[in-house]
Amino acid sequence: MLADKDRIFTNLYGLHDWHLPGARARGDWDGTKELILKGRDWIVNEVKNSGLRGRGGAGFPTGVKWSFMPKQSDRPTYLVVNADESEPGTCKDRDIIRHDPQKLIEGCLLASAGMGVHACYIYIRGEFVNEAKRLQTAIDEAYEAGLVGKNACGSGYDLELYLHRGAGAYICGEETALLESLEGKKGQPRLKPPFPAAVGLYGCPTTVNNVESIAVVPTILRRGASWFAGIGRPKNEGTKIFCISGHVEKPCNVEEAMSIPLRELIDAHAGGVRGGWDNLLGVIPGGSSVPVIPKSVCDSVLMDFDALRDVKSGLGTAAVIVMDKSTDIVKAIARLSKFYKHESCGQCTPCREGTGWMWRVMERMVKGDASVAEIDLLLDVSYEIEGHTICALGDAAAWPVQGLIRHFRPELERRIKEYREAASRRAA
Repeated sequence: MLADKDRIFTNLYGLHDWHLPGARARGDWDGTKELILKGRDWIVNEVKNSGLRGRGGAGFPTGVKWSFMPKQSDRPTYLVVNADESEPGTCKDRDIIRHDPQKLIEGCLLASAGMGVHACYIYIRGEFVNEAKRLQTAIDEAYEAGLVGKNACGSGYDLELYLHRGAGAYICGEETALLESLEGKKGQPRLKPPFPAAVGLYGCPTTVNNVESIAVVPTILRRGASWFAGIGRPKNEGTKIFCISGHVEKPCNVEEAMSIPLRELIDAHAGGVRGGWDNLLGVIPGGSSVPVIPKSVCDSVLMDFDALRDVKSGLGTAAVIVMDKSTDIVKAIARLSKFYKHESCGQCTPCREGTGWMWRVMERMVKGDASVAEIDLLLDVSYEIEGHTICALGDAAAWPVQGLIRHFRPELERRIKEYREAASRRAA
């Protein structure tokens, strides 16, 4: 378990003052000028050496991503922070913005200095009305104190920071759809290449990072890359905020060490599974878009990128959705299918048509009104959607269905059998 001294988000639960004086009392903005003056290369190399991987779901090395920003550019360059947190089960960025907004703002400054960027946009989910107001207040406080803007922190570095509110579209969490929306267009993903690092916001070099990825940077730079890299397993370093919900005694957000065993995470911080561990049916370990894993896997799996990939799931956003044996697992996955069908932007045929088809089949699977052959057909269609769309929404729709069939096929077959038997009795 993570020691208290290693926690980055010391006000995650909002027990202390979120305003600038309170944040400074907790160590934010301490020596920021000196960190900026160490130079662009030092900042990027420290983040690389820390092993920080993107906390938005993809897990791409953050320092490597920053290094893609060109050293010389005849166009403006931008940092865009993705605060469009819309993944079902995920609520970590919301609490960072609510209770520790200065960590995010300081992170924006240091990340921008590391990439030579002088304009940063924070794109926040439209439904986060109160959080947007609080973050704007925090930005205003930082401006008034001279921490951002012209000559930020007295370092000679200039950064303009803007907050932009979205309009409630899940698809705008995808980085290129977010950029389209930020430009005032319909939020639809762009074909890649070109990638945002070369052609991003307004056609200029752009880096898009998640809120948590940016908010941890000041602490990494102050404490040193080796400190962060010493937490968790190799290639899965650092701390992580886990969102634990569902059938647990105490749903919560908690900052823990990467690679903590799933069972320890649930037992130590969420009071355990409702009715005891033996009452566990399965867990969606990384937000609604990753495949569910059954209790047999949950018993020993570690919570990091590689361990969950090895069991054919994913860490994703680290939103741990716990389901006990009272759960109708088929209905739960059918509900996710409906969500992805509703949120598809309709640009790609496999996603536009496939998500609706999967949802309709899943609704019949809930009742058992299907054939055993349709289970295999459903799986085949999910693989035809996966990897064949512009963005990852198609994958996100396919993976929950694949996880259900992989681990709970007997339940699907049981429902089909019972439905057929009931139909035969009625016919007789």
